[in-house]
Amino acid sequence: MGNNKLFLIAGGLVIVAIVLIAVVLLSRGFGPGDAGEPADLQFWGVFDDSGAFRQSIDAFRVSHPEVNVNYREFIFEDYEKALINAFASGTGPDIFMMQNTWLPRYQDKIMPLPQQIPGQDKPLFTLREFREQFVDVAEKDLVVGSEIYGMPLYIDTLALYYNKDIFNSLGISQPPQTWNDFNEFVEDITIADSRNNISRAGAAIGTARNINRSTDILSLLMLQSGVPMTDSGQTGAELSNIVNGRDLGEVALEYYTDFANPAKRVYTWNDGLHYSIDAFQEGGVAMMFNYSHQIPLLRSKAPRLNFAVAPMPQLNSGQSLNYANYWAPTVSKFSKSGQQAWEFLVFLSSNEGVVSYLNNTGRPTARRELVNQQKNDLDLGVFANQALGAVSWYQVDALAVENIMADMIDDVNFGRRSISEALRTAENKVNVLMQRR
Repeated sequence: MGNNKLFLIAGGLVIVAIVLIAVVLLSRGFGPGDAGEPADLQFWGVFDDSGAFRQSIDAFRVSHPEVNVNYREFIFEDYEKALINAFASGTGPDIFMMQNTWLPRYQDKIMPLPQQIPGQDKPLFTLREFREQFVDVAEKDLVVGSEIYGMPLYIDTLALYYNKDIFNSLGISQPPQTWNDFNEFVEDITIADSRNNISRAGAAIGTARNINRSTDILSLLMLQSGVPMTDSGQTGAELSNIVNGRDLGEVALEYYTDFANPAKRVYTWNDGLHYSIDAFQEGGVAMMFNYSHQIPLLRSKAPRLNFAVAPMPQLNSGQSLNYANYWAPTVSKFSKSGQQAWEFLVFLSSNEGVVSYLNNTGRPTARRELVNQQKNDLDLGVFANQALGAVSWYQVDALAVENIMADMIDDVNFGRRSISEALRTAENKVNVLMQRR
């Protein structure tokens, strides 16, 4: 009995020793997925090819030679389906790009950035650093509470594209700065016959289906007008907001759809016209609203088109509120190398890591310190400056919300509902989406 007791005691001491050794090793960063461990990171994205990240990956591997990063570009139409299927099977990429409105839908698929690295005294990246380094909209889109769910590489915003030849021929020397200016320009530029057939449109605005990013334009008009879009707890939609007896959501919706109403002086667009980008390339419309990525596309498809880009019109000259649309990388909760993945993203979004990406892609920066470097760039200056005043709004399912808002525009234009009825119907549909979450 004595020998058995001694054997049990000795065995217990061995187990305790093994546990203590394991704890020490883990604290030093030698556990699964910890820093220093070999990792083969799979990185999925859209709109960027592997060359966009090559220099950043090579620079990261100088200090992390044990980490490989393999980037795969997807066609946009296939991307989200591929992600959903991968997540459903518990696999998929370590890192994936998410659109800035996707976090509410994908939050439970994401591993938040770990604040502390085992064996290291300094946090990997803090919320304070995030706020200091990136423009405000990034925190709104990528942070929940004190947890960081993505690292922004760039921030794109809607801006005004205009045909300089049309402006020059009419003696218009400067693009509109306010929406009142914009109204006057539209009236002066538009050419329509007695049957309301438009031969030259002042601007691509007013409809839903044949205008690229039409719902972004309407969202910005609402936000500029003071519409909250959702309640403070993000539990319900508030597409209307009564100020001085006026429903600001109705005002914004009516303003937008008036451009497609033949009975209005600003009538300039209808559903029978070419898709907005095509019409602009062809010289059939003098102004359109779009993002910075359209610049190289326009130059490649219409090399003789004489166009320029100006800041987005505002309600008044003292306002600067612009609509954000961008993609940011994040880390999947299914990753077996989550810590290394986040270390790479912190580097990729840093000043050292992101400059080559911005140069390779021609995108406007998300980093405050780089705004001044880009503000005088002929192509990116407008977008870089606008990033400081960029806004977005909480959408529990961005694609569903986009369809709801497009239907709202169509309801007004096709006479299916009044302005107020269309707005309330859309608000109710968004509420249903938010209650299902």
